[in-house]
Amino acid sequence: MCKAHDHTIHGAHHHFGWDHSIPPVLTVAPGTTIEFECLDASGGQLTKDSTLADVGGLDFGKVNPVTGPVFIDGAEPGDAVKVTIHEFKPSGFGWTANIPGFGLLAEQFTEPALHIWTYDAGSLAPALYGPGGKVPLKPFAGTIGLAPSEPGLHSVVPPRRVGGNMDIRDLAAGTELYLPVEVAGALFSIGDTHAAQGDGEVCGTAIESPMNVVLTLDLVKDAKLKMPRFTTPGPVSRHLDEKGYEVTTGVGSDLFEGAQAAVAQMVDLLAARHGLAPVDAYMLCSVCGDLRISEIVDQPNWIVSFYFPRVVLD
Repeated sequence: MCKAHDHTIHGAHHHFGWDHSIPPVLTVAPGTTIEFECLDASGGQLTKDSTLADVGGLDFGKVNPVTGPVFIDGAEPGDAVKVTIHEFKPSGFGWTANIPGFGLLAEQFTEPALHIWTYDAGSLAPALYGPGGKVPLKPFAGTIGLAPSEPGLHSVVPPRRVGGNMDIRDLAAGTELYLPVEVAGALFSIGDTHAAQGDGEVCGTAIESPMNVVLTLDLVKDAKLKMPRFTTPGPVSRHLDEKGYEVTTGVGSDLFEGAQAAVAQMVDLLAARHGLAPVDAYMLCSVCGDLRISEIVDQPNWIVSFYFPRVVLD
């Protein structure tokens, strides 16, 4: 059942990067429910008809557009914005790409690659990937945040204390997210919607998919929140748990290198076992596999594990 909303903000009202001087497109009272039309991470540069050549032609000045900003009456530094995510209205189209120079294994995968997805926007049945792969879907917003207090234009790529490009898979329907306010009005924006992603988004892209999001913006006065936090409505991996996982590990004194080792070994495993091209295995890991810090106390070595759900390729 669709959630009733007070306003709709169309995707034409978007911006690139964070800047508290960007004029708000809407001013609302706390408790207002809004439907946001969100563009995909390419800002519409990649479509269902795109080819590999289009990846090389991407204008990176136009990636990760966010819809907004919204000024929330009464929001002041020290407060928190409570974002209650009600529902996603998916488009049925998405893409995953390996973009040279970007991603956890960028030095290993230096050539562009592209996979175009089509999925049932109503049933959200698992999306097909090559001959036999089926990826369970879980829509969420990759970029969701408020304007920072520092003046000037700031890149949308890295996450920030006020949110932004967090790429947290569990910011899905039913989640309540709290973001610390740094400027008057908070200036909330959202975008970079995904149909599915694994924890870590290891190749740098998920199933990037334009869709609408319905959410409510509330205000918690004097919350003194230091970083974003959120509450989920229930289990977060049930869509992947059905047949268990294949798991590879990276062991060493550097967590980043450990993550690289764990993912590289999984790419090798999937490619050998299922006949996938290594770059296809890498992109598949990005949309449905999860990086986890399994141990970080037994110095000098830590363990990073990579969990790949067997349900995808069984």
